[in-house]
Amino acid sequence: MRAPVRRRAVSVYMCGATLVYVLCLLVVILLLGVSAARMALQAEKAARGARDRHVAFQAAEEALMDAQNDIEGLPGAPGRSGLFAPGSAAGFAQACGQGDELGLCLPAAKGAPALWLTMELDAAESAGGASRSVPYGQFTGAAMQTGQGLLPARRPRYIIELLPFHAPGEEAGTAAGSLATENYVYRITAIGFGAQDGTQVVLQSYYRKQAAGAVP
Repeated sequence: MRAPVRRRAVSVYMCGATLVYVLCLLVVILLLGVSAARMALQAEKAARGARDRHVAFQAAEEALMDAQNDIEGLPGAPGRSGLFAPGSAAGFAQACGQGDELGLCLPAAKGAPALWLTMELDAAESAGGASRSVPYGQFTGAAMQTGQGLLPARRPRYIIELLPFHAPGEEAGTAAGSLATENYVYRITAIGFGAQDGTQVVLQSYYRKQAAGAVP
């Protein structure tokens, strides 16, 4: 009478071992599924962030071009080209001008951090006049769609700093760190925004305006 009892005990033991094995296998599959889902979400988030930075980069590039058009002027949209006569520092102010001279900045004092590093480039238009940077298109009339889909959250902005320019071979020792020169170069610093306002890209270029008929 004991043999059948032993057969039932072995059968019950094998069923229990199979159940434990199946449960462990399900846990492993579940963990793999969760890991795969997490990796997919991270990849999607990274792709979205890269796309947003690209939007901000393009907006900043557009702002650099808008600043150059502001300096040179365009047919029917001269911008402030009259303020950028070669050899003239008119309109430029410490800590950047306002009104018609908005965004025109004299360089920081010798030994101080560059102005673009210390000012709030991203200050919004609604900052009660606190912003000293120029919104895209303000002086050139250029338009940019913002705030929808993959468009920038708001218009990019820029400032133009006046720096001394010394031609190759020209004596520059006496004018180092000052504007005691007849020639200038403009440092343009632009900030662009992605579809998310917190995504920002800052670009910079140097631009020199030639006098009419002058040889570079």
